[in-house]
Amino acid sequence: MKALVCEAYGPIANLAVKDIPAPVPGPEQVLIEVHAAAVNFPDALMVQGLYQVKPPLPFTPGAEIAGVVKAVGAEVPHFKPGDRVIALTSTGGFAEECLADVHRVMPLPPTMDFDTGAALVLTYATSLHALKDCGHVQPGETLVVLGAAGGVGIAAIEIGKAMGARVIAAASSDDKLELCRKVGADETVNYSTENLKDRITELTGGKGANVVYDPVGGPYTEPALRALAWRGRLLIIGFAAGEIPKIPLNLALLKERSLVGVYWGDSTRHDPGGHLANLKQLNEWFGAGKIKPVVSQRYPLAKAREAVAAIANRQVKGKVVVAPRG
Repeated sequence: MKALVCEAYGPIANLAVKDIPAPVPGPEQVLIEVHAAAVNFPDALMVQGLYQVKPPLPFTPGAEIAGVVKAVGAEVPHFKPGDRVIALTSTGGFAEECLADVHRVMPLPPTMDFDTGAALVLTYATSLHALKDCGHVQPGETLVVLGAAGGVGIAAIEIGKAMGARVIAAASSDDKLELCRKVGADETVNYSTENLKDRITELTGGKGANVVYDPVGGPYTEPALRALAWRGRLLIIGFAAGEIPKIPLNLALLKERSLVGVYWGDSTRHDPGGHLANLKQLNEWFGAGKIKPVVSQRYPLAKAREAVAAIANRQVKGKVVVAPRG
């Protein structure tokens, strides 16, 4: 079968599509014919050796897929060949076939297509865990979303609105902010042309925001923190800007602000029941039309390397998927 292969940690340009042996499921694994695999920022970090998890080489990136079950292991009772499924895989997704542990496979809802299924779980589950479990967002609070036109950003806008928050979307260009307004943002800030702290302060009538959702880091974290209200919460999702900011801790002290780390992957192991409840909530919101992943572009497997480069260079709006089967 064909797969995108990383043979050594380094530049994304070194990735190549190659023929590799088809995987065989172990006792508690499911073999899936991949119809869509979402591209996420950790994929780009992982192949460069910059992520906290470093898979053994060589490996195929891609952690979030949707497709059709081809075969199951001897101890898999609930899935059978032909079932349409979503799976989280850590690696292996940018390939024609992929293995997934059975406990990380779920049915694809009948009304959901493969692209949407592949784009749903990681970004939306991350954002729901962040806003509900870590940020404790309440109806009527003001939520600021940085990097708001990216995959997790769009998810945070939609989930924030579903939770009853007023959402201020912050992004780096007017066309990205237009997308944010289309998915429900109440107000927008272009932090390439506007002062982020001053604009948030202005939009909140001087009170400051209650919660900041920050997947960007770099130069944007500190001004957003300074724009938080009394007992505001800064949710630390990631560092897409490439720089881990150094924060003066007196900014937390002054207004009893909280800096809250969000690590959704580990949270699913510490609280599997809460994870399942969040997935149920996402399915309900999807059915009600309150959330819907924005898939802006599909790449064939032959151009999967370009898809990874696009997300690394922050050129993506919403989500992009690799379609190994066309």
